[in-house]
Amino acid sequence: MNGRVDYIVTEEEINLTRGPSGLGFNIVGGTDQQYVSNDSGIYVSRIKEDGAAARDGRLQEGDKILSVNGQDLKNLLHQDAVDLFRNAGYAVSLRVQHRLPVQNGPIVHRGEGEPSGIPVAMVLLPVFALTMVAVWAFVRYRKQL
Repeated sequence: MNGRVDYIVTEEEINLTRGPSGLGFNIVGGTDQQYVSNDSGIYVSRIKEDGAAARDGRLQEGDKILSVNGQDLKNLLHQDAVDLFRNAGYAVSLRVQHRLPVQNGPIVHRGEGEPSGIPVAMVLLPVFALTMVAVWAFVRYRKQL
């Protein structure tokens, strides 16, 4: 493994309805406090339990928010982004970028009963064969008595 983590980047439109605790998530980032080096974007830092975002289920911690109600979040100070969210209204449309890690290498599925990755048949067949040889030898030995 080369130590590099690959990602699949997807975008999604998420519509949330503001609840008693707001939209139900916290943000980090902005031009004055970059969360990711060389990126002044706005990121989700925390999803609040039982908030609008948690109930919807699609927004995840670490997601980058690209726009709010069609307004781009590029090159904003952190406080300006906070104000934009606070003044976004009751129904809020978010354009979100998800980064999903990609597994490097082959995907191996192990069936139940195969903890070492060896198929059960490869273990049972030799055991069955040895059992049959033992039974045959026992029967031949008893015939000689």
